[in-house]
Amino acid sequence: MSTFSIFLVLITIVCFLLVVVIMVQNPKGGGLSSSLGGSTQIGGVQKTTDFLDKSTWTLATILIVLILLSSLSFGGSLGDKDSKIIDKTETAVPKTTTPAPMTPAPATEPVKK
Repeated sequence: MSTFSIFLVLITIVCFLLVVVIMVQNPKGGGLSSSLGGSTQIGGVQKTTDFLDKSTWTLATILIVLILLSSLSFGGSLGDKDSKIIDKTETAVPKTTTPAPMTPAPATEPVKK
């Protein structure tokens, strides 16, 4: 299994977790924090909102880092040196030769009227 495949699996897992965390939140103050009830319970509503907010930012940061690392691993294994397209274009371009020096055209006298 290549490193790119490992990164792809990790990115998929983080994306799924990020979707779950975002769907649990409610933009109008509801969501999971409103279903927990008042602040008499352990942690309270504010702690749940803080936890969901921090986990959203953490998962988003992890996702960006994984994407950057996967692009580096992808670029390293298929670099420009091994590209067959570049090899084909280099061989298809005809080699230029130096043109023969041009002799100047003979000077003609201007026509008099």
